[in-house]
Amino acid sequence: MAPPPSIRIHVTQGDITRQQVSAIVNAANSSLLGGGGVDGAIHRAGGPQVLEECRAIRARQGGCKTGEAVITTGGRLPAAHVIHTVGPVWNGGHKGEPALLANCYRNSLRIAEEHQLESVAFPGISTGIYGYPKKEAAAVAVHEVQQWLAAHAFPQQVVFVAFDDENRRLYEEALDG
Repeated sequence: MAPPPSIRIHVTQGDITRQQVSAIVNAANSSLLGGGGVDGAIHRAGGPQVLEECRAIRARQGGCKTGEAVITTGGRLPAAHVIHTVGPVWNGGHKGEPALLANCYRNSLRIAEEHQLESVAFPGISTGIYGYPKKEAAAVAVHEVQQWLAAHAFPQQVVFVAFDDENRRLYEEALDG
């Protein structure tokens, strides 16, 4: 029997590219070819192998749609894999953004389970240039991860990696809520 979700979830503040986990999640754009924020940092730290595999996925399936997820090598990252997911752009919450964001977490966790990855680290998906309100995004993230972990053995650990104090506090509050 797997431990309860509450002890399988951790919050830390720091750089997602330095996390010692099986996979980190990239808040990617639909092209999968890198960009700004977390996406750019992961591509820079992971090196050319990550980009090569993203190009191959793009050639095969045209990129990645919002709410979907794909997996590549971690390249030079401490994590063996990168799960790339495309979060929604915030349009006031009336264009299905919460459901699309929830799909990002579910599809990333599904890939982790398919590959029997023991640990996964998530950034704040869509909370940067995509404009998703951080508090609402943290609530969706925590809810989806708790639901997943209650029903699945993999991953065994999930880490929410907050870039700053505000995000760390919001994840902690969502977990306490």
